Amino acid sequence: MCGIVGAVAQRNVVPILLEGLRRLEYRGYDSAGLSVVNNGLQRARSTGRVVELESEVKRLNTHGHLGIAHTRWATHGAPTVNNAHPHVSRESLAVVHNGIIENHEELRKRLEGLGYEFTSETDTEVIVHLIHFHFQHNDKDLLSATQKAVLELKGAYAIGVISEDTPNRMICARKGSPLLLGLGIEENFIASDASALLPVTQKMIYLEEGDVADIGLISIRIFNSHGQQVERPVHISELSAEMAELGNYRHFMQKEIHEQPRALADTLENVLAQDSLQANIFGVQAESILSGIESVYIIACGTSFHAAMVARYWIESIAGIPCSAEVASEYRYRDSVPNPKALIVTISQSGETADTLAALEHAKMLGHAHSLTICNVPESALIRQSELSFLTRAGPEIGVASTKAFTTQLVALFLLAITLGKLRNKVSREQELLHMQALRELPNKIQQILKLEPEVIKWAESFANKQHALFLGRGQHYPIAMEGALKLKEISYIHAEAYPAGELKHGPLALVDKEMPVIAIAPNDTLIEKLKSNLQEVRARGGELYVFADQDAHISSEPGVQVIRLPGLGGYLSPILHTIPLQLLSYHAALQKGTDVDKPRNLAKSVTVE
Repeated sequence: MCGIVGAVAQRNVVPILLEGLRRLEYRGYDSAGLSVVNNGLQRARSTGRVVELESEVKRLNTHGHLGIAHTRWATHGAPTVNNAHPHVSRESLAVVHNGIIENHEELRKRLEGLGYEFTSETDTEVIVHLIHFHFQHNDKDLLSATQKAVLELKGAYAIGVISEDTPNRMICARKGSPLLLGLGIEENFIASDASALLPVTQKMIYLEEGDVADIGLISIRIFNSHGQQVERPVHISELSAEMAELGNYRHFMQKEIHEQPRALADTLENVLAQDSLQANIFGVQAESILSGIESVYIIACGTSFHAAMVARYWIESIAGIPCSAEVASEYRYRDSVPNPKALIVTISQSGETADTLAALEHAKMLGHAHSLTICNVPESALIRQSELSFLTRAGPEIGVASTKAFTTQLVALFLLAITLGKLRNKVSREQELLHMQALRELPNKIQQILKLEPEVIKWAESFANKQHALFLGRGQHYPIAMEGALKLKEISYIHAEAYPAGELKHGPLALVDKEMPVIAIAPNDTLIEKLKSNLQEVRARGGELYVFADQDAHISSEPGVQVIRLPGLGGYLSPILHTIPLQLLSYHAALQKGTDVDKPRNLAKSVTVE
């Protein structure tokens, strides 16, 4: 959940490191720091954002041709300068680290016994002292010292290592946390995310689990977990530096909300170019695998879990196949009944979510034979470890609160539901064509909904002084209510909860008064009359209703009831359409509250720790 960038070059690397950190700041922003080799080891660290580090770097006149940098999301130890990375050992060797070292207490006691002094509360500091110990006792070979040290680490790590004794050489390693190499002309780089390196290169090598890399100005050597030198493929990133820029928008979240029509169109482009849906959009073996499954089990975290919950309605309704959804961090720690003929589906924006990766590994150990991942990042760990995959084309998502990644995940899951339905003869040719036409119309419908932003802004103004909010939905829109509540609490810090509207009378009505805004999703579906009755329960107790309703849902504005009407009928895709105004409401409520929209407190974008 932190960000790493490193560089070895024949030019001053400090500007490269700072720009990389700026682009990675969404992954962690409690503190930041960098170290360079320049007639010794120089280090600059600060709490807060990268801009504070830039000031410190200028004050110290820090520069060099070899360096590593880090932006931190605190796990072990508070966000203080002493806990900020890089950590150093005896002023000669520096390390940056993402992940969690589970046996750090045991290693700390051992290293203290060897005379090493600890100055931080972090688990990372054991890594730098351990590498230093092996470096001093292994003919000062930085590669060998790192290889020996990582064998003693339990947990997850992505690390970058530099030493004043090797001024043109950087070592890195990964296990359970993402790390990639960037290739330049007589200069090379490392990063935890490709976006950090886009200004300097688009040629990337993604390290595999257990890899250790020795990086110089010209040469790169990669060794696997057995110490054998290996070749890893070079990929040309499809991303551009401009894609991760803010442009004319005030925040990345606002930009990404408005990018959704394009993101959905890009995700669907190749799929809808054909006159029918083909199973091979999920992989060359997809048709034979999907034809034989008996059930679907979807595992995800956070916003992706809400997508999974919507998919459960779609898959059971359209394909007629049992489907369940579970939070990844819970699944791996309970006794479950495996079914080798079930399809395990994992969902993740980054493809590196630690809990989801661990859940997939757990499912395989239980005997689940088939897996599919839906992800926004090519070459991510989940895609590499899954039998089948579908790559969404949302582009970089920088805002911590997910928006376009969520809606593209929903589209991918809808495609899965139709594909399964076709293979089971539950979807006729006529129905398939109707579904495909609905998908083609989706980007334009979302564009129309985005035009409702001025109306949503008026609502948001009344949320600025609220402390709590309640979200209601029914059927396939209940998970969307959950997503709306999550978005509001993430970025505005307003406490929000979501309930199936029919559950109001079983407890939540006790919370309703004029100070508790109730946001309802009101599509014109088979449950609309039931929902109207639930809304009356709120009005009877003095609650203030804010209703996002379909045009023909026949819900009118009146005192205590405010209504925004969404254009067009959504059908199965209605959850996607109703997501957009909820995102806008959260965004503008946060603006009214004056919170940091893109970097909300205590959160980070890519959750690569358990």
